[in-house]
Amino acid sequence: MLRRRASALVGIQNGIDYTKWNPLGDPHLPQAFDASCLERKEASKRVVLDTCGLPTDEISLRRPLVGLISRLVDQKGFDLLAELIEDLPRLDASFVLLGTGEQRYEELWLGLAARHPRRIAANIGFDEGMAHRIEGGADLFLMPSRFEPCGLNQMYSLRYGTIPVVHATGGLYDTVRNYDPATGSGTGFTFDEYSPETLLSTLRAALNVYGNKVAWRRLQQAGMREDFSWDASAREYVTMYRRDRQ
Repeated sequence: MLRRRASALVGIQNGIDYTKWNPLGDPHLPQAFDASCLERKEASKRVVLDTCGLPTDEISLRRPLVGLISRLVDQKGFDLLAELIEDLPRLDASFVLLGTGEQRYEELWLGLAARHPRRIAANIGFDEGMAHRIEGGADLFLMPSRFEPCGLNQMYSLRYGTIPVVHATGGLYDTVRNYDPATGSGTGFTFDEYSPETLLSTLRAALNVYGNKVAWRRLQQAGMREDFSWDASAREYVTMYRRDRQ
């Protein structure tokens, strides 16, 4: 039925609250920042590492921090991450997880954090302030959802100069433009094939680009220029209503 009525269908993205999610005025962050002073993200990174019991020495601060804020279920890609449970600690990165979900995944990540207490932290539960600080302090945000009608965290991440690594599906495909090393364009890293191998190779590619500070800053600023406000979504609704009245 939907295919037959395709010409009558319009897709409009969700928006995010630019007052609540604003790195320049976020009360949960230790230091405000915007695209012109991204070095101030480090203050949030330091707080996140310290709060989660991870080292905050200069080597640890230079190491990329990967954030995950999610329900711990298959739909959010935790079946893929389970397949990579031995590979993630070998990457030159730290990981901070915040979320709740299936007991098997909670136990898996708690066990991973217990085995690698200097590189991986698992926070089972939800804390609004911590969510904001992870978005503000992480260097990358991992969102390998099997399917995602829209998704919000990837838009929060782009708003905060935190580069998303996502499965190219649904709203993630619509909102994250894959990095092109030839031109330096893009806002994040996407992968098409839903497999642990593809996820791992994409994450490695992202970590490799992180080492190029000029390219990374360009990515951050490109994402922060995107408009995911409700104003943008509202304009699309107005356009649709006007079109249908003609």
